[in-house]
Amino acid sequence: MNFANPSWLWLLGAVPVTALVLALSWRKRLRASTAWAARSLWDRLLPTYDPRRLMVWNLLLVIAVAGVAFALARPRWGETEQQVERQGVDIIFVLDTSLSMATRDVQPSRLWVAQTLIRRLIEELPGNRVALVQAEGDGVVMVPLTADGAVIDLLLDAVQPGSLPTPGTELRPALERALNLFPEGGGKHRAMVLLSDGEDHGTDLDKILPRLRDEGVTVHAIGVGTREGKPLELPQFESGTPIEYKRDEAGNVVVSRLMEGTLEQLTRDTGGIYLRATSAAADPDALVTRIQSMEKQSYGSELVNTLEERFQWPLGLAILTLVLHLLITPFRQASDVQSEP
Repeated sequence: MNFANPSWLWLLGAVPVTALVLALSWRKRLRASTAWAARSLWDRLLPTYDPRRLMVWNLLLVIAVAGVAFALARPRWGETEQQVERQGVDIIFVLDTSLSMATRDVQPSRLWVAQTLIRRLIEELPGNRVALVQAEGDGVVMVPLTADGAVIDLLLDAVQPGSLPTPGTELRPALERALNLFPEGGGKHRAMVLLSDGEDHGTDLDKILPRLRDEGVTVHAIGVGTREGKPLELPQFESGTPIEYKRDEAGNVVVSRLMEGTLEQLTRDTGGIYLRATSAAADPDALVTRIQSMEKQSYGSELVNTLEERFQWPLGLAILTLVLHLLITPFRQASDVQSEP
């Protein structure tokens, strides 16, 4: 036996509290009665008083409280076997980790916001297979398709701006790597989610768009950053060193801005949607809804052993004892007392 919601077991602490409150309450009441009548006179002055009946009446209320606590904790026992078919969508996250993703026009940085959004999307899209591809001057598969989203959550912490050997921003190699991760065959259960600031210094994406369309892959994009942008800070390898900014050949400070044209083109040509994120609180519900409405594929079936819910038993006990507590009284009926010899 186990409990589906064991956190509710703390309510069992209310059982002794209830018993103590009832005991103190009746003790105070009986002491008040003793103040104006000696206990030896109670048989005549309080003929309906019955300590055993009073004890049972209070015990029923205590049992009702305990039953409610156990019911909320949802006890389970008795195994049943079920054949469960797993269905879902293959989702590949393509994360831009170029140096421009370190820009702080969104706080604390574009990359941090993108990482947070990936975690939120994985959490809100359970039951699907997910993968992660890192994009800079080249594309690197960080996590192949897996049903365990916690793997991506773990590896995201290790991703840093400009951490790949090939610097720069070229989205096409990463999209090609992501495309190769999908199993062979067509279908409408394939989606990519590209998180980037849209800067692409590589080749034209027209070379990969036909392949994306032919293989039925829907590309969604989240543009991270602002159109105004901010100067691009260079990585600091030692704490306390002055902040330095990247400069062009003429010595001017480079300002990195959100470039939405490339991202909008990808989503428009593949039937996806584009969202702009200027903070980690950006709402991805439209993207979640679109992916959830996609055609699902079967990942196979498996035999699952589950424990039967048994909360009905303590809940029924609580209701029964509470009804009895309300129906009876802590004192005998006057008619019962008069009928005694």
